[in-house]
Amino acid sequence: MTGQLCSFCPGEAVYLDRVTHEHLCDLHLARRVEESVRAAIEAQGGLGSGERVAVAFSGGKDSSVLLHLLATVFRPRMEIDLVAITVDEGIAGYREETVRAARALATRLSVPHRVVTFEEAFGKNLDTLLIGREGRACTVCGVLRRLLLQKAARDARADRLATGHCLDDEAESVVMNWLRGDLYRVAGIRPDGGEERMVRRIKPLSRLSEKEVVSYALLHDLASDLPECPYTRYAFRAGVRGLVHRAELIAPGTMSRIVKGQEELEARLHGRVIPACLDTCPDCGEPVLGRACRVCGFLGADRDNH
Repeated sequence: MTGQLCSFCPGEAVYLDRVTHEHLCDLHLARRVEESVRAAIEAQGGLGSGERVAVAFSGGKDSSVLLHLLATVFRPRMEIDLVAITVDEGIAGYREETVRAARALATRLSVPHRVVTFEEAFGKNLDTLLIGREGRACTVCGVLRRLLLQKAARDARADRLATGHCLDDEAESVVMNWLRGDLYRVAGIRPDGGEERMVRRIKPLSRLSEKEVVSYALLHDLASDLPECPYTRYAFRAGVRGLVHRAELIAPGTMSRIVKGQEELEARLHGRVIPACLDTCPDCGEPVLGRACRVCGFLGADRDNH
């Protein structure tokens, strides 16, 4: 894009918005990113002065951009307190390097950093837990990671748990729910009960495309060259991502329309579908949907198989 001027100033453009056809310089791209994050936070209930926000921080580009924005832009503006939480699943040849990158950025941004591990919490790392069931890697990992993030956020006395999900992630999740025929998620139904035991999640990057996030990361030295998780090849999301991205390439704005359509559907179905109630797992004491605790189910199956 060398030689192309910004649509809003004489600066050199570094980013092209394929939906609006606007060219943005580094300054105007940063402004757009910051405004999008501010709007997303406001739409999700806002943040109060003095609130403590736990940031799910893998060390990858999305969570690095999230932590950078919260620490450099919103911490001084909103007077919030931050703590970064990294889950170390124990994936050989992958997680060691991302944990090092996470520690380095947290130090650079003066954000307290906590690392919680599968080994300490469950007695085994993810590689060991997945022996013989590698095809379920993302399901097992996702359930156990969410539990550890919630526990760590509660231990940190956080008021909110911020995750680095961007627009691409949100659109992919909508399509995945449709393809799975997941009525409750398609309808956007949130279970009743247990709210006092759950740290409320927010997704400040949910209005930003991955392209915007990556561009911002490159401009702010946040895009480390890190390895990809070896279990990605088993992920259902990987196939859906390709489908969504091809649609976005053919018809720019597709991802935004998917997410907006989902929001409108949820609004129309609100009150028409009775939500399920959260209960308490008798074994681990965590909130559980239905009678079966997925975490205890995974760990129990692992004990039975070994």
